[in-house]
Amino acid sequence: MITLGNIMIDCPDDNALQSFYQNLLGWEPFIYFGLPALRNESGLVIMFSAEEDYCAPVWPEEEGSQQKQMHFDFQCDDLEASLAHAEQLGAHRAEQQFGGDDFITMIDPAGHPFCLCRSSNAG
Repeated sequence: MITLGNIMIDCPDDNALQSFYQNLLGWEPFIYFGLPALRNESGLVIMFSAEEDYCAPVWPEEEGSQQKQMHFDFQCDDLEASLAHAEQLGAHRAEQQFGGDDFITMIDPAGHPFCLCRSSNAG
């Protein structure tokens, strides 16, 4: 059996990105394997690794540019409040949007795209 253990995010400033996601998600900050990390109530861990040669992805993808490798979809009970919160913390809306009323693509302070998605519980 294989299970997901941790998620590692490369970035230019590991402490700054840990702080961004801690404030966005409310997860517990801690140091894991010597790196800034966050964990949720169920034990899922996100680790942050500062990389000297970090190159932010371009979104939407452009040929010849750094591609995103993955992104997060965060479920939100109140999409507009979550959007305002993310922007207050330093994220910004991606220039191009494809989610209609269902999700908003955001860019985190390190350039990673993520989506704020209307929770199916939100009605």
